Amino acid sequence: MNKNFKRDRFSRREKFFRKERMQKGIYILPNLFTTASLFAGIYAIIASIQGNFIHAAFAIPISLILDGLDGRIARMTHTTSRFGVEYDSLADLVAFGVAPSVLAYTWSLSAFGKWGWLAAALFTTCGALRLARFNVQIGVIDSRYFNGLAIPAAAIVVASTVLLYFYLGGEGTFPHAAVLAGMVALSLLMVSSIKFYSFKDLHFLTREPFMTVVLAVILMIIVLAEPQIMIFTFAVSYAASGPVWWVLRMIRRLFGPAKGDQPTGAGEIKTETKSESTP
Repeated sequence: MNKNFKRDRFSRREKFFRKERMQKGIYILPNLFTTASLFAGIYAIIASIQGNFIHAAFAIPISLILDGLDGRIARMTHTTSRFGVEYDSLADLVAFGVAPSVLAYTWSLSAFGKWGWLAAALFTTCGALRLARFNVQIGVIDSRYFNGLAIPAAAIVVASTVLLYFYLGGEGTFPHAAVLAGMVALSLLMVSSIKFYSFKDLHFLTREPFMTVVLAVILMIIVLAEPQIMIFTFAVSYAASGPVWWVLRMIRRLFGPAKGDQPTGAGEIKTETKSESTP
């Protein structure tokens, strides 16, 4: 009897200390992908400073892919954690806030003096505010829509613009006022309250009609055939989708609306817990 009691007590203590070690530690696999995304962002910064604009621009989409994988892996392996959430946000700020700003500044904005670095600083600042707002609004707004342009989407617009420039035969830097205006516009979109579709209600592991798979394959072929053009087209179209929908919504309100002035479910509250993924 005494031996069984001691054995049970030892078993409980072992479980307690094992649980404590798990809580104090971190999950390796998802955080490795977050770290890889951070490395890609740092590489983009260094490449921009060295004048390797194409390498820097390619590093940002690579960082986006890695950033998307960490959250999915965390959910699939049930290894989500508060540490991963915070680490992911910090990595996002570097990869999608600082890296695009440095790329835009070295490629174009440096020609505009103080206005150039102020535009770059504005992009990073608004990106940080966007991430902070996203973190505190989890479970408060409908998860199918972003409140403001997501920082990775804004970063891809910058990177794809640089890639398209060199793909079309451009050389060296591009000191054009359109880049300055674009950086300011992207910054304001990130901190706006305009709704953007989040694609979070799409499920790739469920059964879909055959034609859906065919269309997905066709789309993939088109992107692979002309990646610079297609990535730029998708990125700019997505960034413009929010303001376009907002304008249409205002027109419907002014000229006889009542029904359908919001996308389905945009006014509903849908709670969601954030895993180790990007806003």
